[in-house]
Amino acid sequence: MSTLTESRAGGILTLTLENGVAHPLSLGMIRALHRAITGAQTDPETRVILVHGPGRIFSAGHDLKEIAAHRADPNRGAAYIRALFEECAAMMQALATSRKPTLARVEGLATAAGLQLIASCDLAFLSENARVCLPGVKRGGFCTTPAVGVGRKASRAALMELVLTGAEKPADWALRAGLATEVLPEAELAGRVAEVAETLAGRFSPISEDGLAATRRQLELPLDQAYALATEAMIGHFMDPALPDPILPRKNAAAAE
Repeated sequence: MSTLTESRAGGILTLTLENGVAHPLSLGMIRALHRAITGAQTDPETRVILVHGPGRIFSAGHDLKEIAAHRADPNRGAAYIRALFEECAAMMQALATSRKPTLARVEGLATAAGLQLIASCDLAFLSENARVCLPGVKRGGFCTTPAVGVGRKASRAALMELVLTGAEKPADWALRAGLATEVLPEAELAGRVAEVAETLAGRFSPISEDGLAATRRQLELPLDQAYALATEAMIGHFMDPALPDPILPRKNAAAAE
């Protein structure tokens, strides 16, 4: 089952995971998410992407039942396993490099690739009841690919605590670790996320898209190269006819007349 509901309103594309209580990231769900994220990049009506896994589990990560079923395939399902993890990595990268701002709304538990999905978003809003974990080590495995996305947001110490203990951590811990933008009472979560998404959708322009892309790229560069890239991008912003000229403060405007 790979039910992903897409809804659009006011420039916001909401992607809701609706495949059961645990919202596992089956191969079908990964493909559906990837198609939606990729399609949004060239849709001028989409200015913000919101990912939501409603209920007590945001996403439990990869679909372990689906993986187990493919063990009966030739070579113990090697072709499926490769497709699953390669396509998941591609989807997560599409989300992390989206030209449109990406938000996650989280009421409940996010584990393994479910936490990776949250970490791949620009902003993550968690309820006070939310929890996060990378539990692979508890089963004798390891959350190796989820650690890539999570490690881009959390500190090294926080990442190692997650992958080596496999313990569930509360929302306030996620906030301190850099994995959450805000933590709110559950009754306030939907309203706050809507407020932020609507504000972004109302102001995000093609120039903003270029700025977001440049900001992401410069984070991976040495300081001198980062400034060189950002300077060229900033010059481009101000030379773009779509950007209104700055409005002078009232007292300066009077002096200029």
